[in-house]
Parts: sequence; structure tokens; C-alpha cells
Amino acid sequence: MGFYLAQLLTGLANASSLFLIASGLSIIFGVTRIVNFAHGSFYMLGAYLAYTLVTTLNGGILGYWFSVLVAALIVGGIGLLVELTILRRIYRAPELFQLVATFGVVLIVQDATLAIWGAEDLLGPRAPGLDRAVRLMGEPIPEYDLALIAIGPAVLAAIWLLFHRTRWGILVRAATQDREMVGALGVNQAWLFSAAFVLGSALAGLGGALQIPREAVSLQMDLSIIGEAFVVVVIGGMGSVTGAFVAAVLISVLNAFAILIFPQISIVLPFVVMAVVLIVRPYGLFGRPGSEHGGAEEPEQPLRLLDQKSTMVLLALVAVLGFSPAVVSDFTTILLVDVMVATLFAVSLHFMMGIGGMVSFGHAAYFGVGAYAAAMAVKLLGWGMLPAMALGPIAAALAAIFFGWFCVRLSGVYLAMLTMAAAQILWGVTFQWQDVTGGDDGILGVWPAKWAASDRVFFYVAFILCLGGIWVLRRVAHSPFGYTLRGIRDSRIRAEAIGVDTRFHQWMGFTLAGTLAGMAGAVFVFSKGSVFPDALSIGHSIDGLIMVLLGGIHALGGPVYGAMAMVLIEDWVSRLDYWRFIFGGIILTVVLLAPDGIAGGVRRLGQLVRRDAA
Repeated sequence: MGFYLAQLLTGLANASSLFLIASGLSIIFGVTRIVNFAHGSFYMLGAYLAYTLVTTLNGGILGYWFSVLVAALIVGGIGLLVELTILRRIYRAPELFQLVATFGVVLIVQDATLAIWGAEDLLGPRAPGLDRAVRLMGEPIPEYDLALIAIGPAVLAAIWLLFHRTRWGILVRAATQDREMVGALGVNQAWLFSAAFVLGSALAGLGGALQIPREAVSLQMDLSIIGEAFVVVVIGGMGSVTGAFVAAVLISVLNAFAILIFPQISIVLPFVVMAVVLIVRPYGLFGRPGSEHGGAEEPEQPLRLLDQKSTMVLLALVAVLGFSPAVVSDFTTILLVDVMVATLFAVSLHFMMGIGGMVSFGHAAYFGVGAYAAAMAVKLLGWGMLPAMALGPIAAALAAIFFGWFCVRLSGVYLAMLTMAAAQILWGVTFQWQDVTGGDDGILGVWPAKWAASDRVFFYVAFILCLGGIWVLRRVAHSPFGYTLRGIRDSRIRAEAIGVDTRFHQWMGFTLAGTLAGMAGAVFVFSKGSVFPDALSIGHSIDGLIMVLLGGIHALGGPVYGAMAMVLIEDWVSRLDYWRFIFGGIILTVVLLAPDGIAGGVRRLGQLVRRDAA
């Protein structure tokens, strides 16, 4: 009995740490509607700053807790700086475009932290006065874990008092429910947004600062916590701090006992729980209908077919690409294959998001399924390259049909998080199923057939498949089915009123996007000769999101611009020291100069040139 009590208390201590970062994330989203991927960076900065202050001051109990609080306040100040200099400039941009800006911040903070504190993990000191263990039912329980168990509810109570007993808190709650009405009543939204961002950032910093006696401070802290924090916020209900606390307890306690019963499930358990909760209760445990959306956006302009001049330019560029292997080096030919694969992957995601209005944080699942299906067809079934390539999109289509049936019943951030859960579950299967997928070692030796073994011949295989897939998606976007998807995206109620089966159309759109992502994965595995679980990872899905949003979600050419920029810039800067800092700076520059993406910037530049010529 004592052993199970110890597991329960460990779970509750982990829940308090998870709640601190999730509560800040929930407050920021509830008020500003920003999907803040930089929140994990604030958590990491809190840990590094607390380590520096604690080891420098060395002032006993008071010095330790003073250092923890100061670290949280400094992180809050850093959050204010990010909000004032970056996010405030793009609040009028499409809400998901702000995600790109926070991703740029993640990259910059990563390399800035590396430059200041180095690459080695740092072991923080134990908390003075809480550096021993007490025995409960014969089991040793760290005193610091008991302190964390008390800190979590205390912070929850403080936030409740702040939100229910102060005018500022009432305004925050009002903004969480109806941001536009709060602005219409004359409330200074800029001040409210800044204050909410500071509070959320400080809570993340506090969560990181409190972790230094429990784990090593490292550069992996940001990405290791952010996924689970998003899961907790979604399970609890977007914008609900109480829901975040309940969800943190639920996830942490289940994980503490699942490790004993079925250790393999621990890496995907939070996502399984989130998927079940969202299927049963689409708005989370404490969420409300509409909490997944921000304010209404301006309707988009109708799609237009290219005029004759633009069509000729496009065909000329395709011809140049087709003849490029004859004049460029083998390395450049391989790089162009990478660009085409990334472009098809980005265009398929854009079809789901830009045309269908379904945001996905897990689109890499179908890319990975296509890659693994092709690889297993070669290694396990002995198939040739072309049959294996055909199996990739078929397998991805089947996966998209299954998961899409559940996903299209949700909308907004909840839909996006369910797609993330699906991707993480599939990633867990490939990571754990050693006998079939190779586990972490992946599947090696998946090379093109002899007739396509040369780089130039395989280039044309990729050229036909990738550009063919892009052409199909473009044709569908201009078809009645594509326009129906756009109508559902712009007004589901009106579409249903005229008799459109909205869920079926979105389901089919989801399936088509997943199928073409699987084709990109099949080409990818033969171009690289191997595939690893990273192909299905959240990080790869985020890369796809960045390509779509950086290029411009409101333009059909946006994902093409975004994929080319992402692959080429990453290939260039990854050879340099502190390349993440440079890459993040480039992303932020594009975000600030072209809030509607590269495609929007190119369009405005073209209009300016034509105006000057006239």
C-alpha cells in the first residue's frame, strides 16, 4: 500500500510542475488566442536563470526561494519584451501566423541559451530545508515533492483570487469569453494582452525554476515539456485554469501508475487520454463551445485561375526545373528532390488548412505512414520500387480515413490537437514495434530500383510524382468539391442550410490531403534510403506548418514559396554556428515585414512594380 501511495504522491508532484506551465499557456491563449510554442522556452529560461541565481547567491532557504521568484519575474519581463517587440505588431495577422513568430522565438532562445550557459547539462542544488525524505507507510517521500504538491493548489488559489477579486482578473475572464466585446466596451486590449502574456510567461518561468532540484537543466527542456503542456490545456479546456489543474493531475497520476502496469504506453499516454476526452467531450473537460476559435477574420477573396501570362511563366519555371539536372551538380539535384518532396508535403497540408479550414498539428503522420509502408513493402515483402511507392499513398489514405473520421467532428485548436494525438500515437507504435518497424533504429537500405539508381533518373521520378500530386491538389482546389470545402470553411452553418454534408466533404478533403502527404513520404524514403520514427514526429508536423504559414496560407502558391524557403535556408544556415539563431531571425524578419506570408509580400512587390511601370 505504501508503494502505491508513493507513486500517487510522485504523480501529484509532477502534476504541480505541469500545471504551472499549462496554466500560463492557458491564460495566454484565452486572452490573446496565440498558440504560443515559445512557452517551453520560457520554462527553460526559468530553470537556467534560477540555477544561476541560486548557485551565485547561495543564501540558504531565503536565498533559494528569492532566486526562484526573481527568475520567474525576469522570465515575465522577457515575455513582455517578446510581446511588445514581435507579437503586438502582428495581432492583426491571421492568428495561426503568430505561431510562426513564436517558433522563431524558440529557435533564437535555443541558441542564445547555448551561447550563455553552454551545451552541458547543469545539476542544480537541492532546496535548503527540503533536501531530505520522510517516510509515509514505510516508503521514502522527498520533502521537496511534498512542497510541490502544496505549491500547485496554492498557485491555483492565487490565480482564482486574482481572476475573481480584481478588476483586471474580471477583464481577463471577459476577454477569454468574448474578446471583441471587451474591446467594444473601451478596454485597452493592448494593455490587457501584455499583462496576460507577462503573467503566463512568469508562471512558465516559475515552473522551470522549481524543477532545478528534480532534474538536470538542459537545452532539451523546452521541447520536452511543450507538447505535454498543450495536451493538459486542451484536456482541461482552452482558457480554463481550473481545467488545466484537473487535467495535469489526471495525466500525471495516470502516467505514474501506467509505468508500473504497461511501461511502453507512457510515451503516448497523455495523447491517448486527450484523444478520448476530445472524442467524448469536444471542448475539453471545462471548456465551452467556441473556446477553440479566436475572433472572426476577414473573408478571403475568391480563388482565381492564372491568367495566360502567369501560366506561361509557371510553365517556364517548371521547364527550367525539369532541365536542371543537366546543368547542376549531383548535390544540387539531390537538394532539388528534397525541395519537391517538402513542397508536395506543404501543399497537401495547405489543402487541408487553407482550402478545407482544418488546422493540423499532426500532418506528418500520413507522410510517415506513406514512408514506412513503402519501406516495409521493400524490406518485408520484397516488392519493387514502383509497387512500394504505390502502396505508400494507399496506406496513408487508409490512416487518414480512420483518423479523419474522428478529427472532422471537431474544429479549431481542438481539431488540431486531435491530429497531433493521432500522429503521436502512430509515432509511438513505430518507435516501440521493434520487430516490424525497426523501432528507434528505423528501416535501412530502401534504395531505388537499378534503373532509377542514378541521381538524375530518380530526380525525374520525384519530378513526375511530386509535381503531379501538386497539380492534382490545385485542380481539386478549383473544382466544385474545392469550392464546397471553402464554403464550409467560411460558414459551416450556411453550407448545412443549403444541404451540404459538411462532415463528409471535410472527411474526404482530409483523406485526399493525407493521401498526397503519403506520396511525398514514399518518394522521401527512396531518396534517403531509410526512414526513422522522426518522419511521424510532432517536429516534422511543425515544419510543415511553418512552410505553409511562412509562405502564406491565403495563397495557393504560399506553400510552394514556404517549402522552397524552408529547405534552402535550412540547408544554408545549418552549416553555420548558432544556425538556429540565424534561422529564427530570418523567420521573424519575414513575419514582421510580410504578415500575410512570402506570397503576400511577392504580390505586393509585383503590384508596386506594375504601378511604377505605369
